[in-house]
Amino acid sequence: MKKYFGIFGLFFLLFSCDKTIEKPEDLIAKDKMISILYDISLLEAIKSQNINGGISKEKENDYIFKKYQIDSIQLARSNSYYLSDLTEYAKMCETVRIKLNQQKEHIEKEMKKKGLDVPPNISPRLGEEVPSIE
Repeated sequence: MKKYFGIFGLFFLLFSCDKTIEKPEDLIAKDKMISILYDISLLEAIKSQNINGGISKEKENDYIFKKYQIDSIQLARSNSYYLSDLTEYAKMCETVRIKLNQQKEHIEKEMKKKGLDVPPNISPRLGEEVPSIE
């Protein structure tokens, strides 16, 4: 009898877990969400590298919320909704990665024009070259 309860419990858990998240009424458009993720990536890089004294989490949030005219709840709901489809979210992240690489290439090109040395692509934590994802 215990075996049947265990099997029933397992099926109940498997089928009662609804992995889809209902689309929020105030969903951030996909293109805007990609831009937000891009800006968050840049701000996190500034914070982690302590560029110009770094940036606090509060200032980072304020910047994002003001620039995109959103609030934390709208961002959290939209991010959860997009995360519910991991394949689509991975595509969004790939778009962010491409935009970051394009910006990096543009900056390196400008540095070379000005006769500045372009730093090697080194991971500051490991001291090793960062592998390419391509």
